[in-house]
Amino acid sequence: MTQQVIHPMVKLQRNMQSLVESDIIKTTDSIWKIALLYGDDWQHWKRELLDFGFSMQDPIGDLLAVETWDED
Repeated sequence: MTQQVIHPMVKLQRNMQSLVESDIIKTTDSIWKIALLYGDDWQHWKRELLDFGFSMQDPIGDLLAVETWDED
């Protein structure tokens, strides 16, 4: 039996989708708004998002639209 490892960005994406479905954030909100929710962990996630080409002004919907997280 093999177990797949979920990419950390998929976990972040799922958390964001859950927050959108709960009406805590909107898909049109800027990514920087999630900084308030992640507190001390934000610097890590910000670095990850920047590495994948996101800016903090991009809408959360752009993050949710990613289908695969390939690291080249």
